[in-house]
Amino acid sequence: MGDFDIVVLGGGTAGLHVATEVARAAMSVALVEPGLIGGESPYLACLPSNSLLLSASRGETWVQAVGHRDEVTSGLDDSLATRQVEEAGVEVIRGTGRVVRPGAVEVAPLGPGEAVSLGYTDLVLAAGSEPVAPPIEGLPDIPAWTTAESLCSPDLPRRLIVLGGGPSGCELAQIYAAFGSHVTLVETEDRLLPNESAFTGEILAGALRRAGVEINLGSPAVKAERTQDGLTLALADGTRLEANRLLLATGRRPRVSGLGVEALGITVSPGAALPITTTCQVAGAGPHVWAAGDVTGTGSTHAGRYQAGVVAANITGGRREADYSAIPRTVFTTPTVFAVGITPRGAADAGSGLVVARAVLADTARGRITGEERGCLELYADRRSGVLVGAAAVGPDAAAWMAEVTLAIRARVPVRILADVVHAFPTYGEALAAALHELTARTTHGEASPLSEMNMEAPEADAIEQHQEVIDDEEDAAGTGPRSVPFDVDEADAAEQERSVGFDDDDYR
Repeated sequence: MGDFDIVVLGGGTAGLHVATEVARAAMSVALVEPGLIGGESPYLACLPSNSLLLSASRGETWVQAVGHRDEVTSGLDDSLATRQVEEAGVEVIRGTGRVVRPGAVEVAPLGPGEAVSLGYTDLVLAAGSEPVAPPIEGLPDIPAWTTAESLCSPDLPRRLIVLGGGPSGCELAQIYAAFGSHVTLVETEDRLLPNESAFTGEILAGALRRAGVEINLGSPAVKAERTQDGLTLALADGTRLEANRLLLATGRRPRVSGLGVEALGITVSPGAALPITTTCQVAGAGPHVWAAGDVTGTGSTHAGRYQAGVVAANITGGRREADYSAIPRTVFTTPTVFAVGITPRGAADAGSGLVVARAVLADTARGRITGEERGCLELYADRRSGVLVGAAAVGPDAAAWMAEVTLAIRARVPVRILADVVHAFPTYGEALAAALHELTARTTHGEASPLSEMNMEAPEADAIEQHQEVIDDEEDAAGTGPRSVPFDVDEADAAEQERSVGFDDDDYR
């Protein structure tokens, strides 16, 4: 077909952003994508999820919510996004691309026709990720959804089991419970959001239970069986759950298989991310191969877009390095969960002693106005440098009023300066101010104590007692995170995905 300055494999958020940015620099760009231009986020993930959560908060019916969701996602029609990227000067090629040798990509068309060859100077790998199913006996034989399928389906199951207590599982459990489904949430670890600070999962679990969600923690699913009305799921502790449908929210893996990276001289283990440098070059693949988005293991739309900006800047002649110290992590449930930077789960790996200060939203004027009883935040400061390195919060729209913390961590603003910031009254920023003043005292006067996991058993009951408490426990509860179980997604859900939204394990959408 021809040679291009840049070939981008993958038209999701990261690939789309790289392609349009380099095209604006008058470079020739080919964007290769077998699926939806824009990727899953606008059609099958972030946007439909947030749309349904908003509809639930407004008290809409399921029919109204689905209608609004379909408007937001354009009914899975990517023609507008395709037209916009083409108008930016990008040539969109529908097909599956594979590197055949350095400098050349072969694209297999979606329909009949011969494969075409594309030459490139720079190659960008932005193939996204794919869902991973756990090794549960009988799983391929039962009615199961991936998260993407659940977010484009018109169905409202009477009884639903959500497998996985991470961000997606919690959001989807709350969505379906709000519209009348009897929802059971199953998490293998002993708490929800196991990768975040303990109090976040505890408070969110309380909110979900009040919404009618039944939560099973600490026991993995081991066997699934089809029944006349749907399915039965057996847990390792002997619990048996019945439902009409199972929703798999058990994580995703980088979509590297099929890209032909071995032709570039690199080897990637199944399910592993592409290794990259601080400039987002693929390590070991030469100076003209880049990667951005989920293929690098970032796992969020905004992180992928950030990496795309780094790649585009470096390709177009600039010099930019990625800094991952302040990438936000958000769960858009009610209440919202927000985290950024180092949290207790990751502090041991960082090898840094931290000072922890906590504040509760009920002690703010805004909290008294709204009746907020359970919201809470924690700030984590480095005891040696006196700067923030992490934070976590649970509360109404926490991602909005915690945004200043993200900036503070990225810019390494000293805690004593942050404590002098004036917050509007009455806002939840008062809680931030209280925690910052506590941290200022601890990092300026006296020896700070190392971080602990707090082992909170009932944060909803003792939040006031723990207001602004500085944790002095030597015990560290850092773990290894959720179990990573190698399992081919096509054994569980590829056939279902192909039927409903055209997913294929060879596609890299």
